[in-house]
Amino acid sequence: MAENLRRLASNEALRLLQEKLESWVKEYSTNSCDQNLNNCLELIEQVAKVQGQLFGILTTTAQEGGRNDGVETIKSRLLPWLEASFTAASLGRPIDNKVPSLQDTFDRDRPKEQSLRDQDIEQLSASLSATRNQINQVQDDLAETGKALEETKKSSAISLLAAEEEINQLKKQSARNHSRSPEPQSYSDNYSQSRSASPSTAVAKVRSPSPNRSKLSSVARKAALLSRFSDAYSQARLDAQCLLRRCIDNAETVQRIIYIATVEAFHVAKMAFRHFKIRVRKSMSPSYVGSNDFENAVMDYIVCHLDLYDSQSSVNDVIRAMNVNPKISFPPEVDFCLLSDFIQEMCCIAFAMQSLEPPLDIAFGADGEIFNDCKYRRSYDSDFTAPLVFYHVWPALMENDCVIMKGEAVTKRGAFWNSVRSLSRCRSRSLSPIYPHSRIGLSTISRSRSPSPIRCTLPRF
Repeated sequence: MAENLRRLASNEALRLLQEKLESWVKEYSTNSCDQNLNNCLELIEQVAKVQGQLFGILTTTAQEGGRNDGVETIKSRLLPWLEASFTAASLGRPIDNKVPSLQDTFDRDRPKEQSLRDQDIEQLSASLSATRNQINQVQDDLAETGKALEETKKSSAISLLAAEEEINQLKKQSARNHSRSPEPQSYSDNYSQSRSASPSTAVAKVRSPSPNRSKLSSVARKAALLSRFSDAYSQARLDAQCLLRRCIDNAETVQRIIYIATVEAFHVAKMAFRHFKIRVRKSMSPSYVGSNDFENAVMDYIVCHLDLYDSQSSVNDVIRAMNVNPKISFPPEVDFCLLSDFIQEMCCIAFAMQSLEPPLDIAFGADGEIFNDCKYRRSYDSDFTAPLVFYHVWPALMENDCVIMKGEAVTKRGAFWNSVRSLSRCRSRSLSPIYPHSRIGLSTISRSRSPSPIRCTLPRF
């Protein structure tokens, strides 16, 4: 580069250019048009040669500076000069220093770009904060799930010990009864007599000086029912969703139907348990006049005869209640009988849970209520910053005022008003009022589906 610069400095092209320019000024008025044009072109050619040499020196100098050196100088001086030169040449006007350059344009647009960049940074920060909140929520749920798993392991161990103790008690009782009876009856004879006998007679035969059967097996039965309730959430609920999704495209409507079916099943099963207990008390009261063990005997009989529960009648009641529920909106071709197996399983679980001490029940849930982190976990599609429940997916299981198993809910912004609007838009499927169970028999439902009451099979402890 130094050699090229030295050669340009020693060249007399610039001095000759100045002399030709002064001579042209003196002869301009006497020259013809062609002569003036030739003089102008000669000057342009000489200037172009000098500019070519200068641009060669500029290129070499910029290369010697590396990738970053000289960039700001070229942007601030060369680019605005080229812009002004080409603009003036195209318009046929002399170069004006007041014409805005690229540098001015860059300086004017820089605040706008900075503002847009700040907005993008704010949005990214908000998204990052929301993602961190979701991650924290998932971590909390994992920690709670781990605690629940540990508690389930402990309760399972306790249930196993209780079951072993009960088996030992039954073995001792069986041994005592065998030495006392000189002519033991066959198993089929005992079973037929036990099933045909009245509640009071059956309880009189079962009872012994050993600890109360219902209290002894309560822990084991509770663990089994909790396992069934968990399986209903993880498997039976999903199977019911698959059945409904064949007819209903809206996932929210499907989840609402299954939640309402679960709630109605618990309500109907609790009513059936109360009626069943009243009938047992009436049947056994003459044999236990003045006895202090009357309630224990009643619960013993109920625990031993849970299979007498008419679950099909409860399924019919649940379907009738769902048909007139104002919160469910669906195509008229959908029949809730698709959920008969799911409803029957939930009724059997709810009925057996009432025989525990204390009984288990589901928590009350209403659309638009404040989300309770102790009772529910949010669904994956929820708004994790929303404080209100849009709708429930699965109820929480309670023992008195303590939460045994968490439910699931969907939270969204404006959940209360959305629930009010959806309630005002939905309609009932039934065109006639619902009648009491005593006035509607099984004839209202096709007998081809249920020729006889289906009795649920529950584990007997």
